[in-house]
Amino acid sequence: MNRRDFSRFSALALAGSTLPSFAQGASSDKPIGYAAIGLGTISGMFMRACQESQKAKITALVTGHPDTKGKKFAAMYGIPETSIYTYEQFDRIKDNKAVDAVYVGLPNSMHCEYTVRAAKAGKNVLCEKPMATSSVECRQMIDACKSANVKLMIAYRCQYDPTYIEAERLVQSGALGNIQAVEGAFGFNFASPDFWRLKKKLAGGGSLMDVGIYPLNTARFLLKEDPTEFTAMVSTRDKTSGRFAEMEQTVTWTMKFPSGITGTGASTYGGTMPGFLRINGDKGSIELSNAFGYTGSHLVSLSKAVTVDVTSSTDDVSVFRLEADHMAECIRTNTQPKSAGEEGLKDLIAIESIYKAAGTPMA
Repeated sequence: MNRRDFSRFSALALAGSTLPSFAQGASSDKPIGYAAIGLGTISGMFMRACQESQKAKITALVTGHPDTKGKKFAAMYGIPETSIYTYEQFDRIKDNKAVDAVYVGLPNSMHCEYTVRAAKAGKNVLCEKPMATSSVECRQMIDACKSANVKLMIAYRCQYDPTYIEAERLVQSGALGNIQAVEGAFGFNFASPDFWRLKKKLAGGGSLMDVGIYPLNTARFLLKEDPTEFTAMVSTRDKTSGRFAEMEQTVTWTMKFPSGITGTGASTYGGTMPGFLRINGDKGSIELSNAFGYTGSHLVSLSKAVTVDVTSSTDDVSVFRLEADHMAECIRTNTQPKSAGEEGLKDLIAIESIYKAAGTPMA
């Protein structure tokens, strides 16, 4: 597939249908208003993405630092100071008609609380991954959003990237034949022991929760199956720096899908592990390299049976815009997000199974 064909395909793949019904009172010509909860790095990228969108807009902020971070970002995005909330004031957001949805960019252990509170306030929820720190919390989030009749979407941005959508098309079209095996990995080296992702209370788990979820979820997304059998090992070679006092350094696992497809995965917080995913079929194989980052994922054929060589054109703003726009369209048209809460639940069930297979309970 050449770049011109891929660009045309991408536009078609990302175009949503327009239905006549509307949710939460959103009009067809007004951007969907998001409240960003937590103003860290990932929320910063999401807010910049909304600034470039015609479908989404940042209309409120929730932060523990209203007089510093709050006022800074309010000035950047034209948000009135009356729409800056502390965490203690969060429930008052129900009265803010400029807010249609919230973006939960908080540490993992806070996802459930603020999703449930947002749902009770009548706001739709776009929550970062991992969805929560347990499958029990995931179910609480799903139930709360269903009870409040609001949307719940998990921010699996790769599922909205045209490169990954093309990989999905190749797998599902049968171009690779019967899939036999999937392989994937992702990881990097955390230098500081003080980062919140290395704190069990905030993160809920180690690299598997944060970066291992990428090859796990992408495999599920491409295969349209959920693994049911697992083996796993964890290892912590760094015994001296103090980085891994609360969680493991590296995780590897195997999995088997109901169709008989087998898979392997790995993640680490203690070394260089460039992201990749390979799908191997009896007619052909493909690989996503430089995968799971914000820019430059590369999809290529590993066999003569399939012709594809595409590098993603998304960057760290546009890839977030794609998911923000998708959620906005779902709110407008009263349709279910592609990566709904049930998608996040399935990953947490798999992650719990991997930890159990490794003999390393999450709790």
